[in-house]
Amino acid sequence: MYVASMRKSFKDSLKVLEADIQHANTLFKVGSLIQRIRNRRQHVWKGSEEDDEEHRQQTDVDIEREQECGICMEMNTKIVLPNCNHAMCLKCYRDWRSRSQSCPFCRDSLKRVNSGDLWVTVVVSLQLWTATLLHDAGWLKILATAYFFGSFLNHNLFLAIHELSHNLAFSTPVYNRWLGIFANLPIGVPMSVTFQKYHLEHHRFQGVDGIDMDIPSSVEGHLVTNVVTKSVWVIFQLFFYALRPLFLNPKPPGYWEFINLFIQIALDVTMVYFWGWKSFAYLILSTFVGGGMHPMAGHFISEHYVFKPDQETYSYYGPLNFLTWHVGYHNEHHDFPRIPGSKLHKVKEIAPEYYEGLESYKSWSQVIYMYIMDWTVGPYSRMKRKVQRLQEI
Repeated sequence: MYVASMRKSFKDSLKVLEADIQHANTLFKVGSLIQRIRNRRQHVWKGSEEDDEEHRQQTDVDIEREQECGICMEMNTKIVLPNCNHAMCLKCYRDWRSRSQSCPFCRDSLKRVNSGDLWVTVVVSLQLWTATLLHDAGWLKILATAYFFGSFLNHNLFLAIHELSHNLAFSTPVYNRWLGIFANLPIGVPMSVTFQKYHLEHHRFQGVDGIDMDIPSSVEGHLVTNVVTKSVWVIFQLFFYALRPLFLNPKPPGYWEFINLFIQIALDVTMVYFWGWKSFAYLILSTFVGGGMHPMAGHFISEHYVFKPDQETYSYYGPLNFLTWHVGYHNEHHDFPRIPGSKLHKVKEIAPEYYEGLESYKSWSQVIYMYIMDWTVGPYSRMKRKVQRLQEI
């Protein structure tokens, strides 16, 4: 009983922590950014005396339709609090009211300084500048620079896009989308908008075949079975990662994906026109080698490939977290996807008993080596889930 109570208290503490972090993610401006619909109390709460009591405590509550809740990320009807204009869905509102009377978004204890946009700008500028310097370099120099320098920058930008897919840089989602398209530029291939579409499904339906595109296909599982094929798979894993959704769960492109495509093509054409194919090749090589047999790419394997039978997700606590937006804190990230990477270490500090007992890694390079050499581990080394009503998803 005592242990269960401790775990519950730790989990409650983490929920409060997550709510604290939402300040930068859930500010909604009055006027042009949102349309608020005033409703009388009886139109807001219906059906239960408990809801009526909650409503009596809250005056002039606003309602928004089909906006993403800052806490649970679901597209639900939201309540806008009248005093501060912060918003959350009805379910999260009820959960919050059961714990606190103060707005969770107004607390100062863990407000985040938003420097992500500045860092992305620096990395994008540095990588594009490096590409221009290599316009007349030899191919060996280009390849070496791509592996030992450019790969770190492009993989950093890929994981910046991961952060932005959770709307962790700006309170307004469209700003995160624009910054993601900007971060996409040195990668050479448009992927920012599409990545968000599939990645959020990975969080909501982790381990579900046909929905979670992080799960390798049956073809990969049957072919990648020994040291040689696993080595080839690791080298080309970005291609599998990118092409898998097109075959297993294709989605029609939307308006923002065309914007992403046109802006990326414009940058690529400009690079080739003014600085030549070698500069463009450097960008593509930086993306390719950085996602293959490279220390930074070890997180693709370490996150969910099962090396310990009873554990689904693994964290990495090593120095490369500083270059990868702390994506190594992966158990913490999946528990609280709306907490930015720079704050995930605080989750572990608040509830060490909840995470320190789990298997974790200190080297991504070692994870790649273990994956290739261990004959018991392969693409099928994943935990899978089933959903009862797949047609309703």
